Amino acid sequence: MIGWYVHHQGMGHAHRSDSIARALDEPVTVLSSRPRPAGHAAAVWFRLPMDVAPGSEAADPSAGGVVHWAPRQTPGLTARMAAIASWVERTRPSLVVVDVSVEVALFVRLMGVPVVVMAMPGDRDDRAHAAAYDAADAIIAPWSRAVYDPPWLAARAATTTWVGSISRFEGRPRPTPSLEGRPVVTVLGGAGGGAVTLDDVARWQAADQRFRFRAVGAQGAPWTADVWPVLTSSAVVVTHAGQNAVADVAVAARPAVIVPQARPFAEQSRTAAALADHGVAAVRGEWPTPASIADAIDDALALGTSRWADLQTTGAARRAAEAIAGVAA
Repeated sequence: MIGWYVHHQGMGHAHRSDSIARALDEPVTVLSSRPRPAGHAAAVWFRLPMDVAPGSEAADPSAGGVVHWAPRQTPGLTARMAAIASWVERTRPSLVVVDVSVEVALFVRLMGVPVVVMAMPGDRDDRAHAAAYDAADAIIAPWSRAVYDPPWLAARAATTTWVGSISRFEGRPRPTPSLEGRPVVTVLGGAGGGAVTLDDVARWQAADQRFRFRAVGAQGAPWTADVWPVLTSSAVVVTHAGQNAVADVAVAARPAVIVPQARPFAEQSRTAAALADHGVAAVRGEWPTPASIADAIDDALALGTSRWADLQTTGAARRAAEAIAGVAA
């Protein structure tokens, strides 16, 4: 049995675990505070308590800079770690994949269990990240090294496998967008939160009548479980720089405007900079104004779709599964 810790924030970590679990021969137990998504490939979904601090106070959450989140006197954190320890003792997993938590990676490794850590983009050269990456038996970078090769990860090349960007839509048929009617610009938000709103999209629509704008996941828009038909029917996609959003647009091979959102450790900013440097997509530092949306779309159309292949999405989940299986062997 392979254990897999899935962070509760957003849907991306859960989607990634599902894609890779489908390529593994060994069954997977997911440990997470979030509910199980419908159809997830895990054999077992083990719910963990939330590790939030009581009230609004988090006493010394970094333990003096050693970790990221271990506040004192937090019952949820105590219960979470106790549940993980009990599960490890009962099931004796062959390894645990951690996506993502420095504390869980170190805790499981201290119990003598091999650990595979999913790397995250951004500035991860702090003390806590370094401890988790150095303790890991293997690191999986879910992006292409040719596009993004941060020095803190290159220094750990001996234990790192760059597998390419992982999308849940890999392998699905990709229809050609219809040329009838006004072409569609899809504005793709995310479960992790983003600043674009339906009012923003309405103002873009009023400013650029060449296209029909459609919002999926923007603030105030209904959540769409299957965005594949939406992506593949789009002339252009406007989205944030989260790993899963980028991977999904890459598999759909649509021109894109990428707007990085504020995230810890400059995660999305570094991803967007790499895409801009390689001419993959049109990158903007903030959501376009009505006056600038047409230029952003034109830049995306001018770049086209040919550089999305550099993200190496084909076979990415399989390569990740092979790296995990190599540790489990």
